[in-house]
Amino acid sequence: MEKRLLLAFALMGIVLFATQYFFKPSVPSRPTPAQQTAKEPSKVPEPAVAAVAPPPPAATPPPATALPQVAAAKDETYTIETDVYRVVFANRGAVVKSWQLKHYKDGNGKPLELVNLAAVQKVYYPFTFVFKDEKPSIDLNQALFIGKLAPDSLGIDFEYSNGKTAAKKAFRFDRASYRSEVDSEASEAGKPIPHLLAWRGGFGDETVVASAASQHSLYFETKLVTHDAKAAKDGPVTNSGQFSFAGLEDAFFACVVLPKGHVELQTIADNVATEKDPQKEELHVGAAFGGEAVNHLPLFVGPKDLDLLRKVDPKLESIVDFGTWFGLLAKPLFLGLNYVNDKYVHNYGWSIVLVTVIINFLLLPLKLSSMKSMKKMQTLQPQIAAINERYKNVSLKDPKKAQQNEEVMALYKKHGVNPMGGCMPMALQVPFFIAFYTVLTVAIEMRGAQWLWITDLSQPETLPLHVLPLLMIGTQFWLQSMTPNTAADPSQQKMMKFMPLMMGFFFYSAKAGLVLYWLTGNLVGVVQQWFFNRITPAPATAEITAPKKKGPGN
Repeated sequence: MEKRLLLAFALMGIVLFATQYFFKPSVPSRPTPAQQTAKEPSKVPEPAVAAVAPPPPAATPPPATALPQVAAAKDETYTIETDVYRVVFANRGAVVKSWQLKHYKDGNGKPLELVNLAAVQKVYYPFTFVFKDEKPSIDLNQALFIGKLAPDSLGIDFEYSNGKTAAKKAFRFDRASYRSEVDSEASEAGKPIPHLLAWRGGFGDETVVASAASQHSLYFETKLVTHDAKAAKDGPVTNSGQFSFAGLEDAFFACVVLPKGHVELQTIADNVATEKDPQKEELHVGAAFGGEAVNHLPLFVGPKDLDLLRKVDPKLESIVDFGTWFGLLAKPLFLGLNYVNDKYVHNYGWSIVLVTVIINFLLLPLKLSSMKSMKKMQTLQPQIAAINERYKNVSLKDPKKAQQNEEVMALYKKHGVNPMGGCMPMALQVPFFIAFYTVLTVAIEMRGAQWLWITDLSQPETLPLHVLPLLMIGTQFWLQSMTPNTAADPSQQKMMKFMPLMMGFFFYSAKAGLVLYWLTGNLVGVVQQWFFNRITPAPATAEITAPKKKGPGN
């Protein structure tokens, strides 16, 4: 069967080749032009013409996806003013050149500028496009968009297209609110391109001390998560999820998007300068948010005011971070300061003074107990000195050192003295010190709060010579001179004499409100100590027990 099949194929091949050799097709004569015109077209087989005749040269028609050209002829700027903002836009890249808060001033007394203008030459302006995997064929951040202001002057639309690459941005504002909206989209040859919008080079008040250290990117999913610039020093750090909000913050202001669904946040770090110090570059945090080809992002840009944040979105209140543990004390302290300020004194400096006085008198029972213990310890100093003299040549590794400690503790127990009582006044102030520091760091109400010669309680004094720390040193010496000396060791007594100077050194560049709290505490302590010294008679000096004579074996 296979042989017959092969033979059949061979015969078929012979027939095909032989017929072409013996029976050549006749070539038809070419008709004259007149004959060709007289003939009807239907007599010429169309398939033959299509197969033989080359296609006539013609211009390539534009693709069906071509877009109309939409571009501006020159650089232009647009300004939108609301009750709370003054925002300037540029059509090159459809970006924000300036974003000022009308009701807040910077350290130089000018309207607060949230854009780090010293960094824009290096990282460009806020709300630039950031593309990840797929990028358009041109740089949209340098494209000249056509801008169109809304009829109510509370919005602006930007559009650009070169026929292939297209992009749009739109910004909408409320008249009297810190809320706004930003929309963006980008495509290449009709294909959508996912992207983010970036705010780089820092955010917030660049005129304050150590401004970069207070700036973070942040997002809230189940809890608040923040990143500083160092987190992205080796490259952008990306987080994505169903965030309640995500964006940037400094100590007192925030720029966050409030997405309705999934959103992506990139933390970016850039070495840039500031207008305060244009010659020095420092690592500043930035952020990019979005992630879709078409983004619709509600936006909050404004102060971290608890009441204001709560009205915008209850979860935004968590931006004001009082801390996990000390927040249990810091937030009530803040509410107390607000209450005293609003109801009585109408000045946060005097509110700090009054609240500090109240705290010290609430702690008076504990302080009285500590003062009594210190008085008793003072009377025991000769006895303790005698014990220390007896063991003065004993090294710390010697077992007799434990015997020395036992004798001292037995002496304390006999006279009912708490050896830690002398530390109680300082220990009681530490939690409130941290709470005040937290409040002065995160509460917008403290920013720019004035008191006498102090221009801003949340910042160090601006006078060439800081007066509050010097007053604090003087009152610390005064209080120390009135307090019973509980140190038996002469070296400890000398060290305690220098303690006010050490405190003054650490407090000299501290926030003015924090120094005011400590100074007020010292003054209250002086009054309380004077009162205690008046009403408490000095205890009888404890009898010194003669040291036992040691035998050769001891």
